[in-house]
Amino acid sequence: MTDLKNQLAVALHYDHSGAPRVVAKGKGTVGAKIIELAREHGVPIEENEVLAGALSHVELGDEIPEELYTAVAEVLVFVLRLSGRGR
Repeated sequence: MTDLKNQLAVALHYDHSGAPRVVAKGKGTVGAKIIELAREHGVPIEENEVLAGALSHVELGDEIPEELYTAVAEVLVFVLRLSGRGR
């Protein structure tokens, strides 16, 4: 069972212009709710505690910082493959 008080979630949105943006983030019950909503809506989830921790410092609505491009790109490839749109 996941410890809810330490549950961290960060949601990204990428519209193919600029870099992905942080659109939701939260810890504890808020983080758990973000994950629950993602599952309900069929949004793929990548569990990466280190990346989530780094992204949690990005302000809502801001693009991810350049130093996280590679890590986030790997997540996007994972998501595209899960959705059947990646190679």
